[in-house]
Amino acid sequence: MDMKKLMKQAQQMQSKMAKMQEELEDKTLESTAGGGAVKVVVNGKQELVDLQIDPDAVDPDDVEMLEDLILAAVNQAMREMQEMVNEEMGKVTGGMNLPGMP
Repeated sequence: MDMKKLMKQAQQMQSKMAKMQEELEDKTLESTAGGGAVKVVVNGKQELVDLQIDPDAVDPDDVEMLEDLILAAVNQAMREMQEMVNEEMGKVTGGMNLPGMP
Protein backbone atom coordinates (compact mmCIF):
# COMPACT_ATOMS: atom_id res chain seq x y z
CA MET A 1 0.00 0.00 0.00
CA ASP A 2 1.41 3.38 -0.86
CA MET A 3 1.38 6.22 1.66
CA LYS A 4 -0.99 8.47 -0.33
CA LYS A 5 -3.62 5.76 -0.51
CA LEU A 6 -3.25 5.05 3.19
CA MET A 7 -3.58 8.75 4.07
CA LYS A 8 -6.67 9.08 1.87
CA GLN A 9 -8.30 6.10 3.58
CA ALA A 10 -7.46 7.58 7.00
CA GLN A 11 -9.04 10.90 6.04
CA GLN A 12 -12.17 9.14 4.78
CA MET A 13 -12.43 7.17 8.02
CA GLN A 14 -11.96 10.35 10.05
CA SER A 15 -14.71 12.06 8.07
CA LYS A 16 -17.07 9.11 8.54
CA MET A 17 -16.32 9.01 12.27
CA ALA A 18 -17.05 12.74 12.67
CA LYS A 19 -20.37 12.31 10.84
CA MET A 20 -21.21 9.27 12.97
CA GLN A 21 -20.48 11.19 16.17
CA GLU A 22 -22.81 13.99 15.04
CA GLU A 23 -25.55 11.49 14.27
CA LEU A 24 -25.09 9.74 17.61
CA GLU A 25 -25.40 13.00 19.51
CA ASP A 26 -28.98 13.28 18.23
CA LYS A 27 -29.94 9.77 19.35
CA THR A 28 -31.67 9.14 22.65
CA LEU A 29 -32.06 6.04 24.75
CA GLU A 30 -34.65 5.37 27.46
CA SER A 31 -34.17 3.18 30.50
CA THR A 32 -36.43 2.37 33.44
CA ALA A 33 -36.08 0.98 36.94
CA GLY A 34 -38.52 -0.27 39.53
CA GLY A 35 -40.94 -1.62 36.95
CA GLY A 36 -41.20 1.79 35.31
CA ALA A 37 -41.35 3.81 38.53
CA VAL A 38 -38.34 5.77 37.29
CA LYS A 39 -37.75 6.54 33.62
CA VAL A 40 -34.69 8.33 32.26
CA VAL A 41 -33.62 9.41 28.80
CA VAL A 42 -29.99 10.04 27.84
CA ASN A 43 -28.60 11.36 24.57
CA GLY A 44 -25.55 10.42 22.55
CA LYS A 45 -23.47 12.98 24.43
CA GLN A 46 -24.27 10.87 27.49
CA GLU A 47 -26.30 13.63 29.07
CA LEU A 48 -29.43 13.00 31.08
CA VAL A 49 -32.15 14.82 29.12
CA ASP A 50 -35.30 13.59 30.83
CA LEU A 51 -36.24 12.12 34.20
CA GLN A 52 -39.74 10.99 35.12
CA ILE A 53 -40.72 9.62 38.52
CA ASP A 54 -44.04 7.93 39.17
CA PRO A 55 -45.60 9.72 42.15
CA ASP A 56 -46.33 6.33 43.74
CA ALA A 57 -42.56 5.76 43.94
CA VAL A 58 -42.14 8.76 46.23
CA ASP A 59 -42.19 7.57 49.82
CA PRO A 60 -40.93 10.21 52.26
CA ASP A 61 -40.01 7.42 54.67
CA ASP A 62 -37.85 5.62 52.06
CA VAL A 63 -36.02 8.26 50.01
CA GLU A 64 -33.06 5.89 49.70
CA MET A 65 -35.12 3.47 47.57
CA LEU A 66 -36.03 6.26 45.14
CA GLU A 67 -32.39 7.35 44.97
CA ASP A 68 -31.36 3.76 44.18
CA LEU A 69 -33.99 3.52 41.42
CA ILE A 70 -32.78 6.76 39.84
CA LEU A 71 -29.14 5.65 39.98
CA ALA A 72 -30.02 2.25 38.50
CA ALA A 73 -31.98 3.77 35.62
CA VAL A 74 -29.35 6.41 34.81
CA ASN A 75 -26.43 3.96 34.99
CA GLN A 76 -28.23 1.43 32.79
CA ALA A 77 -29.05 4.09 30.20
CA MET A 78 -25.45 5.32 30.16
CA ARG A 79 -24.11 1.77 29.70
CA GLU A 80 -26.54 1.09 26.86
CA MET A 81 -25.70 4.38 25.16
CA GLN A 82 -21.97 3.66 25.42
CA GLU A 83 -22.56 0.22 23.88
CA MET A 84 -24.53 1.83 21.04
CA VAL A 85 -21.75 4.38 20.44
CA ASN A 86 -19.09 1.64 20.46
CA GLU A 87 -21.11 -0.50 18.06
CA GLU A 88 -21.71 2.34 15.61
CA MET A 89 -18.08 3.48 15.75
CA GLY A 90 -16.95 -0.11 15.24
CA LYS A 91 -18.87 -0.14 11.96
CA VAL A 92 -16.86 2.87 10.78
CA THR A 93 -13.47 1.72 12.04
CA GLY A 94 -13.92 -1.90 11.01
CA GLY A 95 -13.46 -2.95 14.64
CA MET A 96 -10.11 -1.23 15.03
CA ASN A 97 -9.57 0.20 18.50
CA LEU A 98 -8.36 3.74 17.88
CA PRO A 99 -6.80 5.72 20.74
CA GLY A 100 -8.93 8.58 21.98
CA MET A 101 -12.14 7.18 20.51
CA PRO A 102 -15.02 5.81 22.62
